[in-house]
Amino acid sequence: MEHLINWVEIPVTDIERAKQFYSSVLGGIIFRDMDAGDTRYALFPASDRFNCGALVQGPYYTPSRDGIGIYLDGGKDMSTILEQVVPAGGQVLMPKTHTGMEAGYIGMFLDTEGNKIGLQHM
Repeated sequence: MEHLINWVEIPVTDIERAKQFYSSVLGGIIFRDMDAGDTRYALFPASDRFNCGALVQGPYYTPSRDGIGIYLDGGKDMSTILEQVVPAGGQVLMPKTHTGMEAGYIGMFLDTEGNKIGLQHM
């Protein structure tokens, strides 16, 4: 296996609301929209094709806080991101927490769609 992750899809029920939330908490990022049949995608900006993904709204996508865990890049200090979660309509589930030298810091939040999303930085 060359790469563990090639693509991440975060399921949403309201793609416009989700885009606004993630843009707010991730420093004003701009999504690229794409439709494939009855499925709508909002692609995260990424230059690495093995480190990319999208918000996805469609018949096979249901948000859940109990599904697979993903961790987004927390940047230099995830506190900046976590501070934006509540004002953007989400909920902080785990504040910035040191986990040791191997993984550094993690935190978690619930987005506006009901997904549990992690953050990680060294």
